[in-house]
Amino acid sequence: MTEALLMPTLGLTMTEGTVDQWYKEVGDTITKGEAVVSISSEKLTHDVEAPLDGVLLAITVDNGGDAVCQGVIGYIGQEGEEIPTEESAVVEEVKETTETKEKFEKITEKIISTETNGRVFATPLARRIALEKGYNISDIIGTGGNGRVTRRDVERHIPQVVSTKEASFIGEGLEGMRKVIAQRMHRSLEQTAQLTLHRKANINNLMIFRRELKEKTGDTMSRSTLSINTLLIKAVSLALKDYPEMNASYDTKEYLVHDAVHMGVAVSVDDGLVVPVINNVDTKTLTQIGSDFIEVTSQAIDGTLPSNLYSGSTFTITNLGSAGVEYFTPILNTPEIGILGVGQTSSKLIINDLKEIEEISELPLSLTFDHQVVDGAPAGEFLARIVYYLENPYLLVV
Repeated sequence: MTEALLMPTLGLTMTEGTVDQWYKEVGDTITKGEAVVSISSEKLTHDVEAPLDGVLLAITVDNGGDAVCQGVIGYIGQEGEEIPTEESAVVEEVKETTETKEKFEKITEKIISTETNGRVFATPLARRIALEKGYNISDIIGTGGNGRVTRRDVERHIPQVVSTKEASFIGEGLEGMRKVIAQRMHRSLEQTAQLTLHRKANINNLMIFRRELKEKTGDTMSRSTLSINTLLIKAVSLALKDYPEMNASYDTKEYLVHDAVHMGVAVSVDDGLVVPVINNVDTKTLTQIGSDFIEVTSQAIDGTLPSNLYSGSTFTITNLGSAGVEYFTPILNTPEIGILGVGQTSSKLIINDLKEIEEISELPLSLTFDHQVVDGAPAGEFLARIVYYLENPYLLVV
């Protein structure tokens, strides 16, 4: 029985993927579970495995080609079996009558005829919606495979006073994840009013808290439970519950406040940056958060993170302390409206309330927020709340 190899869906926001490399050629024998082809999405690469024993009967999308999620990229079956000839790629679900289809063909022709900047890769539905909204398809940044413009890109597009030439060259010369990152960073800055606030937290009490917990619990509490990253995630989650307007998203059309806190953690990988997600951190203990943090970051680096954990975060933390960076201006992981940058801990001498010289450790924090939906004062209060929890660490276990 002939069975199709499909472009997998590797995340809630993925609509298309790119075929990176076929490991087999047509006619090669394949064993069930064997990797047949490598594909990439906007966030990671993934091997597609054979669903059955047989031979590779056909390749319908060559290396470098794109396919919509669940679209056919090849066929596996027994030698001599007939290959299906009908169009079997699953495109975005749009029910069209004959009249609508004819109208759509005319719309597509009209869009193509207005493009003056060379070929623009876009899904048919994206082209139709762009025309209906009066957008020039070449002005829209594509986040699909190889920069293809998707329906979501059109719906999130905000027309700018910028030349078509400038818009169409974003990410040019870059490939794979790097190109997508370039487009996403540009989109984030283009669609939001980003402002960054900086302040430091005195973490002397936090260090004492860690030491006391370790002494009292011995080996029963893992090292990850008491890591700065774990304590930060807990402090931020508590602050988000106190200031729910920061645990929100805005996609230029709708502002949504989320009940649960799903924390994104920026992780550097070989070919770029990914943001694995720790779900429901507001309901988890320090031990659970520490364990989840180690698991998702390790899987992200190894490329084994489940696809559903690459999206869905409501707030993000990015830490550059290990690189010696003190303050920086992190870029929003849209549609989230807030991201916290963490810098390198430093020490200084102060005069305390007893008029004595005291050495303190300080943790630099940089909060970037979308000024379209949050003003500076409440954002500053939210940042102060994070500092409050870090400076009163026993509240992290209440």
